[in-house]
Amino acid sequence: MNDSEKPTIPPKGRDDETRSQSSEEQDIASQSPDQSRHRAEAGAEDTDDGNNSGSDDAVEDGDAARDLETVSRVSSGPPYSVFSPSIIRWIIFMNSMSAFISPITANIYFPAIPTLSRDLGVSVGQINLTLTTYMIFQGLAPTFFGDFADAAGRRPAFIVAFVIYFGANVGLALQRNYAALLVLRMLQSGGSSGTLALVYAVVADIAPSSERGKYLGIVGAGLTVGPALGPVIGGLLSQYLGWPSIFWFLCIVTIVWIIPYVLTVPETGRKVVGNGSIAPQGWNMTLIDYIQFRRQARYRPSSQERQKIRFPNPFNTLAVLRNKEMALVLFYNALVYIGFMTVTSTLASQFSDIYHYNDIQLGLCYLPIGLATTVASISNGYIADWNYRRIAKKMGITINRKRGNDLRGFPIEKARLQLAYPYLMGGAVVLIGYGWALHYETHVAVPLVLSFFIGYLVTGPFQIINMLIVDLYPGAPATATAANNLCRCLSGAVATALIQDIINAWGRGWAFTFLALLFAAFSPSLLVLQKYGPRWREERYQRMKRAAEEKEAEMREKEKTAAAQNNGVFVVSRPTSLK
Repeated sequence: MNDSEKPTIPPKGRDDETRSQSSEEQDIASQSPDQSRHRAEAGAEDTDDGNNSGSDDAVEDGDAARDLETVSRVSSGPPYSVFSPSIIRWIIFMNSMSAFISPITANIYFPAIPTLSRDLGVSVGQINLTLTTYMIFQGLAPTFFGDFADAAGRRPAFIVAFVIYFGANVGLALQRNYAALLVLRMLQSGGSSGTLALVYAVVADIAPSSERGKYLGIVGAGLTVGPALGPVIGGLLSQYLGWPSIFWFLCIVTIVWIIPYVLTVPETGRKVVGNGSIAPQGWNMTLIDYIQFRRQARYRPSSQERQKIRFPNPFNTLAVLRNKEMALVLFYNALVYIGFMTVTSTLASQFSDIYHYNDIQLGLCYLPIGLATTVASISNGYIADWNYRRIAKKMGITINRKRGNDLRGFPIEKARLQLAYPYLMGGAVVLIGYGWALHYETHVAVPLVLSFFIGYLVTGPFQIINMLIVDLYPGAPATATAANNLCRCLSGAVATALIQDIINAWGRGWAFTFLALLFAAFSPSLLVLQKYGPRWREERYQRMKRAAEEKEAEMREKEKTAAAQNNGVFVVSRPTSLK
């Protein structure tokens, strides 16, 4: 069993159950003040949502070893997250800001390309090579940071990523050499893009599936508004302050974000703090809590092993693709991303050729599509939550907002993908219209309006599928998101490298018609996922269960052998957890 599929929440052993009540006060007192307060507030707000529809699977049975997201349909058990609503909002806000930084970094660079080419004495083609290498590292970096965050926690991963990012920006602002530019842009991409796997994972840590849509929508808005604002900010800075000011600006943004994050944002990784009730280790604590409590002993349940930082294994990300449902959804999501990426990557060059705009005007042309993607991300989050509740009600399942519901037996594929079909059909039609509007060189208002609808209708299903990816892989959401990022970035890099040649060979109209028909033709794959996805999920769970049982039996056999060799002293191991 891969690390990416290892369970996170261990079951309570008998020893833990007998002492849980007696040690509850000690547990609360030993936590950081933020965690104690969150737990108290969550307890005060926790009310019984009523029994969910009849499920004969008792929590006390073997299902107790599952993740909190998939524990049971009954309302007993611990809450999904003990963080208070105000702290959750603060975490989501900081998460959205970090999500904003990666895409704005990629796009803020565009208006400075001609100036950089002239100042460094190289061709525009050589400068464009830095874009290709940036996208390659944008796909690779999350494979390391995703696995690292799932093992060691979100806070260490965020901090390491932004320290790398800050150092790269300082170097880029000071360099005056093409080789330094090429290398430092790759390093900059590694730091900023590493956070892409983390932002969705944090939402999965603190929000059950019934409320995950709205939070993912807010975080997705940070990801989608960056490409719109980046060229505008970059154009203004480059024209009035020079291209080095772009990288100094990114340094300032990094400092403004990382100081409050280090001081106040708590660890959410479920392998580290569970639902937030387990005291984190030193490197996972906020700086304020660490200073206050560094000399105090902190209680950790016997079932919770001390986290050890290991070197990230990017192959855990590739292992996600071995699951049929994940491979199918990641493949189609990459196709949708190609449609969006080819529009944004060619918008400046096409508008420059047709309408002869300058850098600032070209930057402003990104605003309609950027506004639409932001609206789509936020609105679709709430719509996704509504559809989840609608299907649950139809099935007779009462939503447990505090503890989460069992996704085994729940058609989460249907709840998410139902919303994507009308967007995909509408997006294909609008993309075709956009291509032919450019082909006939109509008034600029026509392609701008169409770009707005592309931003809404094409990124709409992209955001919905991102939600489904997190739902399908709750045990290691950062690793699953990294796999998604790898697929879409590599496909996007290939598409952006080829799209100009396709436009030159076929013309603008037929080029975008081909792209629209491409993801429309493969849309039936989503129907296949909706039909067979629940069965594939259950098969994956059974494989994980068998692997966990085999590992536990092997551990017990080793302990019996060791006991026989140590004068009959026998120590019972902690059972292998499963989710």
